[in-house]
Amino acid sequence: MVVAVIGGLSACSLRSAPPSFTASGFVADQGVIRLWRKDDGQQRPMVLMSVYSPYRGPGTITTLYEYQNGALRQIKRTDADGDRDSIQLRFTADGRVSFMQRQLPTRREKLSSDEIALYQYQARRILEVSDALNAGRVRLLQGRWQQGSVQSCRGEVLKPDFGKRAEAWITQRAANSSQPLSVAWLDGPEGRELLLVANDDFCRWEPTEDSL
Repeated sequence: MVVAVIGGLSACSLRSAPPSFTASGFVADQGVIRLWRKDDGQQRPMVLMSVYSPYRGPGTITTLYEYQNGALRQIKRTDADGDRDSIQLRFTADGRVSFMQRQLPTRREKLSSDEIALYQYQARRILEVSDALNAGRVRLLQGRWQQGSVQSCRGEVLKPDFGKRAEAWITQRAANSSQPLSVAWLDGPEGRELLLVANDDFCRWEPTEDSL
């Protein structure tokens, strides 16, 4: 996982603590990662949802990390398209693996120790990135593009300034598409960054604090 854009939008702050439910994201290898996170009253993670979307072709991957008292207890990874590979790992309170399984289209199989170590590393890394984004007050917003404005997934009508080049590109995409467009972007103390434009209706599946 290579983070290409984080610091450009963030600015470290020691103001109020972040809210218990946050959304953020960043540019990764050949695509973007969007994050939704719910913390407990002590700012420890309870659930962290990661959605990787490639810039081209199929390959969306959704990973759900579940925690108890801040310790990782479960990983659920699902390939939303392609061969629909899914992975599930459960951990005991002391970090030992209590259950593991890869579900393929026609069979189930166990994970190797190297694969388990990789998923544990990815879990630690994505949590570190989430901590950094929250500390920098980088927030993810999503909505449906409507001729220069965006109806956010919360129902607000917004007019974010993405810059001339980005808005020209969105307009061109909309003109060449028979389906509605959704956009995702980041807002931070240092500016705004367009993250993703797609025909997928992001609001249809975007998690809320209650659903996460």
